[in-house]
Amino acid sequence: MRRWWFAMRPAAAATLIAKPCKSLAADDRSHELSGDEQRTVALFQKCSNSVVHINTFVRKETSPYGFFGSLQDIKQGTGSGFLWDAEHIVTNYHVIKDADKATIVFADHSSFEATLVGTEPDHDLAVLRCQTPAACQALEKGVSSKLQVGQKVFAIGNPFGLDQTLTNGIVSGLGREMQGVNGTLMRNLVQTDAAINPGNSGGPLLDSKGRLIGVNTMIASPSGAWAGVGFAIPVDTVKRIVQQLIKHGYVKRAYLGLHLATEQLNEHLARSVGQITGVLILKMDPGSPAEKAGLRPFLQTHGGIIVGDEIVELNGHEVQSADDVMAILDEQHIGDTIQAATREKVKALMSKRLKRMRSRQRWPP
Repeated sequence: MRRWWFAMRPAAAATLIAKPCKSLAADDRSHELSGDEQRTVALFQKCSNSVVHINTFVRKETSPYGFFGSLQDIKQGTGSGFLWDAEHIVTNYHVIKDADKATIVFADHSSFEATLVGTEPDHDLAVLRCQTPAACQALEKGVSSKLQVGQKVFAIGNPFGLDQTLTNGIVSGLGREMQGVNGTLMRNLVQTDAAINPGNSGGPLLDSKGRLIGVNTMIASPSGAWAGVGFAIPVDTVKRIVQQLIKHGYVKRAYLGLHLATEQLNEHLARSVGQITGVLILKMDPGSPAEKAGLRPFLQTHGGIIVGDEIVELNGHEVQSADDVMAILDEQHIGDTIQAATREKVKALMSKRLKRMRSRQRWPP
């Protein structure tokens, strides 16, 4: 039990001493803060109203006496999100994954039930729609392509359910790769040492001017606790994905009609055709952009293997795996023109093998 002790003095005649009244300006202690601290406080005051707390629920049937029961919403987890525009909330896909219901709690503690607009598991992004208070404004969007290692960043979220928590740090690295929630490789992540803890997922990563530069998504830690290595999805990727989720409810990807060899298959084929540093084309969809461009798949017959095209570059970027190809295509829009470079020596090898094998078997022209 905590006890409070107060010092009392005997009653005496009251003595009034005139003192000047404090002005309102005297209560303003901003002059006691450094310039950097004042800018941090201003950033939080500007951006915190745009950050929300997300509670997710699963619907389960309760039957305490073994009979048919009623459906109840059981709390599943919590996370963070932020206001994208007047009615849409952006968060991580893993925050709302497998949930039957989500409620959005704003900075003024008002709460609204949300509806799901769309998800993109490969990029760990989701868009929700709900009513928003008039006082809440969408975050200003920045540009992640111009980020530099060492620049200051801020994260606002709800770690461990603690609403409106601000942490700061720097950009520790760029172009990081981590395995996502559905097993796919997430590329071009922003690494930061700004503290990101359970409940921060889906919250914004901001630059020193309060502009959105990323969405906090995961940490690297052997114990699961914060170890100084966090990752955010860059805002350039977020813009592209969120715009499609709002418009279509899903992401429309650029399509070439290519079926590519896995790294394991490349290693196996290299024993027969020599070193493979690019990606071999297994087959192409009829009438696809790849077929119309004249690319050739490799063929396997009873007489052996005829090697087709090995893609070594797409739009000037080296590719060494199917994942590399998909990562480049993921940045393209439908209707864009893409340049593919193939390895000529593989085509020459194909011609030599054809000459040796024509005597034994007929081949298509």
